[in-house]
Amino acid sequence: MRIGILGCGHIAEKMAATLADMPEMRYAAAARELSRAREFASRYGFAKAYGSYLELVEDKDVDLVYIATPHSFHYEHARLAIEHGKAVLCEKSFMLNARQTEEIFALAKEKKVFITEAIWTRYMPFSLKLKEIVDSGLIGHPQLLYASLAYPISHKERLVKAELGGGALLDVGVYTVHFARMMFGGEIESISGQAVLNSAGMDMQDVFSFRYADGRIANLQCSALCANDRQGIVSGDKGYLVIDNINNPLEARLYNPDHELLETFKAPAQITGFEYQVRACEDALTQGLEESPYIPHAETLAVMRVMDALRSAWGVVFPGENAGGSADTL
Repeated sequence: MRIGILGCGHIAEKMAATLADMPEMRYAAAARELSRAREFASRYGFAKAYGSYLELVEDKDVDLVYIATPHSFHYEHARLAIEHGKAVLCEKSFMLNARQTEEIFALAKEKKVFITEAIWTRYMPFSLKLKEIVDSGLIGHPQLLYASLAYPISHKERLVKAELGGGALLDVGVYTVHFARMMFGGEIESISGQAVLNSAGMDMQDVFSFRYADGRIANLQCSALCANDRQGIVSGDKGYLVIDNINNPLEARLYNPDHELLETFKAPAQITGFEYQVRACEDALTQGLEESPYIPHAETLAVMRVMDALRSAWGVVFPGENAGGSADTL
């Protein structure tokens, strides 16, 4: 499988570093400036460099396009790739809102092209292991979930501008939403929360909760203003599980109700963690699938609807949206 990376920014560098240990996957890189693409390709050992995204998707030897641009451009770039018949692995957040997500999935279905969201935690074997532990009864009946992710990144342009799809929710909070849905599922009965907005109306710090139909609650928080422990905790009537980092879980500790450590679980060795989504795409394409079983289109769409609902409540609006975001219902 030959991968073409669309965009040569920070997240693209992490994928390229991953592919350095997967040389059969490396192929091409594209940026808006040819000099930048050539430097990127040379640094990471890619065979081709293109000075436009159109040239990349027109290359008949590209099997999979990895979209590594800011999420404000995902709709445009995913459409470009799909219309040229290219399979797509698109970075998170998948799109700006549920409306864009629905349109891209409809186009992919019409063209019979594979597309999936590059939310790396969904593909990790250790994430699946954590779900097995929660479901196994080791903590009893799960009742409460906590997840938090924060980085001091409010100085970054993509966080603060509406035209770039700014805000903490779509940039880092999306991981907490995915974590809650991985552990507790999608039967969310109600959502509530608060956000602190910047002068441009973008959320910089958020706290929100999901109440499930059976009474379980997920308490989530994210911030672009500070650093934190990045932990996830799933609690039941017989104990609780502490996950070290919901953005790349490497260790989980199981405790009993008396807070005694019972067992520690470790993730398998990895290149960067990005390799699992790459292999999942390879498997899906080999099987002729149009979506990944690790994160079906319906799940990506559900996450976008959750974030739309939160933004609607907070009044966070991107250009081209109605007041209050796209405000899809749950």
